[in-house]
Amino acid sequence: MATPNTASTEDKRSYYLYLIPGVLGFCAIVLLPQIANLALSFTAWKGVGIPRFVGLQNYERMLSDGQFWGSMSHTLLFVISMTIIPVVFGLVLAALLFDYIRDQFGETVSSLFRAAFYLPQILPITAAGVLWGWIFNPVGVINIILKGVGLGALSQNWLGDATYALPAVSLVIVWIQVGYCLVVFMAGLSRIDPALYEAAELDGAGWWQRLVTITIPLLAPEIFVVVLTTLIAALKVFAPIFVLTAGGPDNATLVPSYLTYYHFFTTQRVGYGAAIAVVQTILTIGLAVIFLRFQSRQAGRE
Repeated sequence: MATPNTASTEDKRSYYLYLIPGVLGFCAIVLLPQIANLALSFTAWKGVGIPRFVGLQNYERMLSDGQFWGSMSHTLLFVISMTIIPVVFGLVLAALLFDYIRDQFGETVSSLFRAAFYLPQILPITAAGVLWGWIFNPVGVINIILKGVGLGALSQNWLGDATYALPAVSLVIVWIQVGYCLVVFMAGLSRIDPALYEAAELDGAGWWQRLVTITIPLLAPEIFVVVLTTLIAALKVFAPIFVLTAGGPDNATLVPSYLTYYHFFTTQRVGYGAAIAVVQTILTIGLAVIFLRFQSRQAGRE
C-alpha cells in the first residue's frame, strides 16, 4: 500500500503529462523559431541559398542605422498611445461606468457602453484600417466636417503628411486599446466591496476622491497586468502600421516590427532583419522581467 507521500509524488508526476502538449507547442512555435532567428542574425542571407556567416556585422550596422533608431523613437511614442493614454482613459471610464452610470441608469446601459468601447478590440484590423483610412483620407470624413464648419483651412492629408501621420496612427491605436483596458478594469471593480464606496460617500468623499483612494489602490493587480500587456504590444506593434501607412510617409511611422518585415521581404536582407528582431525580443523580455520582479516585490511588501 502506497504511503501518502508516495501517492502525492505520483500525482505530481502525472500532472507533468498534461504539460507535454503545451511544452511541445511552445518549442515548435516559439522556441525553435527564436533560435533559428538568432542564428540567422549572424549571417548574410537573401532568403535563398546558403546563409553566409558574418559575425556581428548586422549588429554593428544597426548601431549606425538611422532607420532603426528612428523606429525605436517611434516605439516610445507608441508606448504613450498604447499604454499610458488607454490605461488612464480606461480607468476613468471604468470607474464612471461602474460607480456612476450603473447606479444612475442601470446595469443594461452600463453594459451597452462597455460593449461599445470594446467593439474595436474584436474588429479585424484590416476592417478597422479601411474605416480609418477612409476617415483620414484627404476627401474623407474629417476634412468634410472641417469644411462644413468653415475650418477648411485645417484640412490635411492626415496619413500622407509626415507631420500628421504618427499622431493619426496613434489616435487609431488609442481607439483600439481603450476597450481592452476598460473591460479588465470593470472586471476588477466587480470584486471590490461596495460597502467601501458607500462608507466613503457617507464620509463626504466625492467621485474623484473615491477613485484615487479606493479604486486605484485596490485595482493595482489589474493595472499591472494591463500595463504589462499593453507595453509588450507597443514594443511589437505591426498590424496598424502595415494596414494604415506601411511605415510611411518618409519613414514617419516606421517601427522595429515593420522594419524587420521590410528587410525580410523587400530588401531581402534577412540576416539584418533577424538582428533587429533579436534586439526587439531582448528588449521586450527584459522589460517584462523588470515588471514581474517589481510586482512580486510589491506583493511581498503587502
